[in-house]
Amino acid sequence: MITILFVSLFLLIGLGFSIWSAMGISGAFYILLRGDVSLRVMASQMVGGIDSTTLIAIPFFIFVGNLMNRSGITRKIADFADFFVGRFRGGLAYVSIIVSVIMAGVSGSAVADASSVSAVLHPVMRKRGYDDTFSAAINASSAVIGPIFPPSIPIIFIGVISGISIGRLFLGGVLPGLLMGAFLWGVSAYISGRRRYPKSNERVSLKRFADVFKDTFLAILAPVFVLCGVIFGFVTLVEVAALAILYILFLALVVYRSISIADLFEVFKQTAVFSSSIMIIFAVVGLYQYIVASEQMGAQLLTFVESLNMSKNVFLVFSTIFFLLMGCVLDAVPVMLIFFPVLLPIAVQLGIDPTHYGVIVVLNLMIGLLTPPIGALLFIQTKIADLPFRVLIGAIWPFTLALIVVLLLATFAPPIVLWLPKLVFG
Repeated sequence: MITILFVSLFLLIGLGFSIWSAMGISGAFYILLRGDVSLRVMASQMVGGIDSTTLIAIPFFIFVGNLMNRSGITRKIADFADFFVGRFRGGLAYVSIIVSVIMAGVSGSAVADASSVSAVLHPVMRKRGYDDTFSAAINASSAVIGPIFPPSIPIIFIGVISGISIGRLFLGGVLPGLLMGAFLWGVSAYISGRRRYPKSNERVSLKRFADVFKDTFLAILAPVFVLCGVIFGFVTLVEVAALAILYILFLALVVYRSISIADLFEVFKQTAVFSSSIMIIFAVVGLYQYIVASEQMGAQLLTFVESLNMSKNVFLVFSTIFFLLMGCVLDAVPVMLIFFPVLLPIAVQLGIDPTHYGVIVVLNLMIGLLTPPIGALLFIQTKIADLPFRVLIGAIWPFTLALIVVLLLATFAPPIVLWLPKLVFG
């Protein structure tokens, strides 16, 4: 029966159905075939999938990211980064990385970051003589950093379904996120040097620094405000998300006066559409988790792993391959919500720290956003840069390889993930 469930899921996705509709239809098909489960159970499990107050933070953070983009705050942050690194060869590539790191501390969404940062930087990079392929590749790759840094939306997912401390998970992503930025920086520097990309001719002066700092200081404080609130426990995740909305609204409406009421309605609309798609996925995943539990998939998988006599490192290799492959063909959200709760008990039994395992699963699935056939970040860039999909695939591989190196380091050197959580929480 479980085979029928997943075969029907992949078949529907192959036919062009959205991920949530494919999951809902295949789940309902399974319930009908069993015949011993009421459709009422199906409805209750779907409601249970979204029955978490922590999930309220997700549309809040999405709203903040959309508001920053609409009000021009993202552009101000890009100007701030450009002042410091624009005079280096390939400086705009470094701007992309820096802005993605900063935006990660507010929106926590790779798709949102890719859309906003690319929309700001790609026209500028084209104007300054950067190849469209390079521009699209670095903007897509740097967006992967977003869901690794707090307040990462995928990490919130992991925390909600597993009970792992979200604060620990947030801190666990900081060093891997910084390493991803450093490795992408290195690849960008190498390519920029070989292709002789331009440097900024802007004069660096104390007056210019003062002007840039004055214009962007309050915007830069937004992610600092969010991170401190969440990590040090001054407020709950939902509360800090709500306060972040008020702060960005204050900047947009009062300080910068860069947004109108009509713009606000558009931001609300974008947020509602995106958030609804996420909540629908959570609902159908609630049904899938019921099916997986009733079919005792976790116990069967545990028996299978035990029969193979896997060591901790072999299981980590298995998990890496599994989640990378699943990330290539499925959206990250249902993969982590369905399979992470099944594999986590096995990881813990083998002596793997749950925080470590949660972070590396997110790393795997975010890299999957750069790989075909799904490759959500690639599709965004093809639209923004007006490039064929196959051309972008050829340009993205050095950056993807750099991210995979970081993934392997974080996987097999646990202190990279665990040092900061242990330092703060003990």
